[in-house]
Amino acid sequence: MKSVLTEEQGKSLLQLARQTIAERLGIANEATTPKDPALDVECGTFVTLKIDGSLRGCIGNLLADESVAEGVRRNAINAAFRDHRFSPLTAGEFEKVDIDISVLSQPQKLEYKDGADLISKLRPGKDGVILKIGAAGATFLPQVWEQLPIPEMFLGRLCQKAGLADTAWRDSHPEIEIYQVQCFKEEKG
Repeated sequence: MKSVLTEEQGKSLLQLARQTIAERLGIANEATTPKDPALDVECGTFVTLKIDGSLRGCIGNLLADESVAEGVRRNAINAAFRDHRFSPLTAGEFEKVDIDISVLSQPQKLEYKDGADLISKLRPGKDGVILKIGAAGATFLPQVWEQLPIPEMFLGRLCQKAGLADTAWRDSHPEIEIYQVQCFKEEKG
């Protein structure tokens, strides 16, 4: 994905996410959205929270239906307090949380013939993948390739996340869309 935002703008978004969560926890004043026209652009966004490298929350939106800044605010709250896989973030955990923000390109349908062709067309580490069969669907950000670098494993876990058999990617010819992200991570220290 070509860079949509600068590193400085990414740092502003990370600060906005952190301030928004702190405000909700009652340990900071109201978060102010940076005044930058680039952050008014409409893109899908995800906010990922980690503690000691382990996932602590991740929520986002795939479609560009609000500004990057508003998406980051909403998804920061949702990742911290509404990710059904975790209890709501506590003030004690907040100090240990590392925040990642992903700004998404527009998803594009991927045409493929069969499972082998699908695997040959995916670009590990570059492509985020949306998988859909009927009402079942799920996505993995490109960063998930770091934990699941083998395409068959990546797709199998994505199917499981969607509530499907882990072979559905090969057996049921799901609709596949791919996207790329521009990722901003908080710097340690």
